[in-house]
Formats: sequence, structure tokens, C-alpha cells
Amino acid sequence: MIAVPAPTVVDDSPEVPDKWITIHDAAPLLVATMLAYLAQITVSMRPATVRSTETDLRILAGFLIDHDPALSGAADIDRSHIEAFKLWQHAQPGTPGRPFKESSFRRRMSILRMFFIRIVEWDWPDAPARVPILFGDVPKRDESLPKFLDDGDYAKFMRAVADEPTLFRRLGVELLARTGMRVGELCDLEADAVTIMNGEPWLRIPVGKLHNDRYVPLQPILVDLIAKYQASDGPFTPGRLLSGVEGPLNRDAVDRWIKTIARRAGITTNVHPHRLRHTFATQAINRGMTIDVIAVLLGHRSLDMTRRYAQISNQVVAAEYAAVAAKVEALYTTGDELDADAIGPKMRRVRDEVHHRLLGNGWCQRPAQLDCSYESICETCVHFTTDHTFQPVVLRQRDHATANNQTQRAELFTNLLAEIGDTE
Repeated sequence: MIAVPAPTVVDDSPEVPDKWITIHDAAPLLVATMLAYLAQITVSMRPATVRSTETDLRILAGFLIDHDPALSGAADIDRSHIEAFKLWQHAQPGTPGRPFKESSFRRRMSILRMFFIRIVEWDWPDAPARVPILFGDVPKRDESLPKFLDDGDYAKFMRAVADEPTLFRRLGVELLARTGMRVGELCDLEADAVTIMNGEPWLRIPVGKLHNDRYVPLQPILVDLIAKYQASDGPFTPGRLLSGVEGPLNRDAVDRWIKTIARRAGITTNVHPHRLRHTFATQAINRGMTIDVIAVLLGHRSLDMTRRYAQISNQVVAAEYAAVAAKVEALYTTGDELDADAIGPKMRRVRDEVHHRLLGNGWCQRPAQLDCSYESICETCVHFTTDHTFQPVVLRQRDHATANNQTQRAELFTNLLAEIGDTE
């Protein structure tokens, strides 16, 4: 195993960032450990991840020196510190007027847990004897289905996009809506992102969230908008396909563009860049595109990520539900008789017409109007067998079927009785 350099404490070190000075004065070893950890992950993680980790570690360290002034390093942190931090953190306010977000709490606890796991694995001197943040301290992520715009709202939104007077804003939103790319990928599009392959225009989406890049085909409307933008007065940022007013395009600006266009379209749903990505995928599945193709367009590493969209747009499920729903509705009423007075008598009639089918251990009360593919399914199975022990039951089944004019069932049980040698 490769040894990871352990942190050292240097008094009055000029390398201590300003934001850490107060914490460093109270617990220099703790700060040295955390800054050494940040230096290590800088080698292998994206700058945004390192910045987020730095913030989370600093928040934990600030809490610890207030909560336990005697604490000197990470090795002193135990369960009592973490339990107190969890309660304190969960009580913190979020954005103005809102509580601290569960997703933020989950992310922070996950990052801090990884910090402890790594310094313990690296066998640093200033590491606790065991990881003080347990797996159960990180709330389980809700597996909610993607939220998307329905066909009506999406049509209104796209009409409003077409009416957007500012060219670079319209181009940015059109690219998101028509390619399904992430907003970070849009902001990072390089100036030469458009290329021609086999005579067709494609857009190269750069390495992003999942550390992969990909090509997606460009619709003619996007090719025209890109050409118009490149022939315009900008604004332009060197090396970037699309720019903001004050320099490189950023995700906050794109989010504001989309919300403004949605309000202009009269859409009350919260529309944001990722909802456009969800809508793109849902629209594609609803219109017959296969999951593996959508996974390529979206840049998913696993088809499990893409299957979430199939769960909300499965046309087979919808068709089968519609067919069964029609049969069930027929039990309640027919024609235009939808008033409450008509439903009551009809339901009473249905109950009167229920077939009280005799089964081996009870009865089936399935209404006569509904078919059942499982009726007597065991008795028709090639592995089914019976003997004289069950003769009384089989006789009752045969007689019950005959009395209720269930010809096929009566024949089935007659044959079973013949197999056990007694038809009386």
C-alpha cells in the first residue's frame, strides 16, 4: 500500500487560507489535517468538488472548536461530536424563508464521512481510531422519478423560446431543450464544438459530470441559430461557443433565462435547466426512441440511469391499464349513465351477478364480466397430480362447475376423477 504523507503543523504558516485562520488559532493540528486532505484530493477530483469539500470541512471544524474547545485534532473526534454536529447542522436555516435542505445535509454528511474513511485508511497519525460518521448518518436518497413538462406546457415553452428576442439567450435554451445536455456542459461548449461527420452536423459535448464526452446530432434549427450567432456581434468569450454578457456563460444566468421564458409562456411549474433535460428524455421515449440510444445522447454510463424515464412513459403499461380500466368501468355503468343514482343500482346488480367459484381452499368472487387467465391454472399444469385423498374435493368441484354451466371446468374435473379411477 502506498503511504500518503501525513499532515504536519507549522506555526504561523502562511499557507493557511484566511478563512481558516480563526480555526487554526484554536486547533492547528485539525486544520493541518484537513488542509493536507484537501491537497490530496485536489490531485484526483474536480475543482468544484474540492471547493465543496473545503467548505464542508471548514463548517465542521468551526462547529467543533465552539462545541469542544479542548479538541486539538481529528483524532479527538468521536461519536458525541458527530451526533451534536448532526443536530446543529439540521437546525440551520437554508435559503431565506426555507429550512435546511435534506439534499444538502445528505451531501455534506457523505463528504465528511469520506474524509474520515480516507484518513483512517491512510493511517495518518491524526486519525480517529474508527470512522465516527456511520453509514446510517447519511440519509438515504429518495428515488423519485424525473419531473418533466407535459406536452401542453412544453409546446407553450418552445413557442416562447422561439419568440426570445436576444439571440444568444435563445440559442442557449434551444440547445438545452433539443439536445438534453446538462447546463454545465452547455457553459463549457468549446468554440469548435460543431463538426461535420458523414455530411451531417454534430455537436461535441465536452467531458463533464461523468468524465466522458460525446457527440449528439444537431437539428437544422440549431445549425442555423449557431451560424446566426457566430455572424452576430456577440457577446463572445474566447474559446467558448456561447457567452454571457459579462464573460463566460454560467449556469445561474441560464437558469434565469429559462425561468423568464417560462413565465412569459404562462407556465406556473418550476422550470429549470435539468427539467428540460428530463423533458427531452421523456419526449424521446414516448415517441419510440430506444433506451440505449437515449443513454448515449444523455451521456449516461449505466442504463439504470435511463430506465427511470421508461418508468414514467411505458406505453405498454398505459395500453394495458386502459384496456382493464374499460372493463372495470363497464361494471359500474354503460353509455351516458354516469350520475351517482345510476351507479348504486348497477353495483348492486354486479354483486348479485358475481360468480361464486369454488376453489380448493375457498371461493373466487370475480365478476362474470372480467376474464381470468388463472382459472383452474394449477389443475391444467403438467406438474399437477392428484389421488384418492382429494377425491371429495374434486367431486365437489365437478358438481359445482356443472351446476353453474361451466362446461370446460366440469370437463376438467371429470377427467381428473377418471385419472384417480372414480367418477361417482
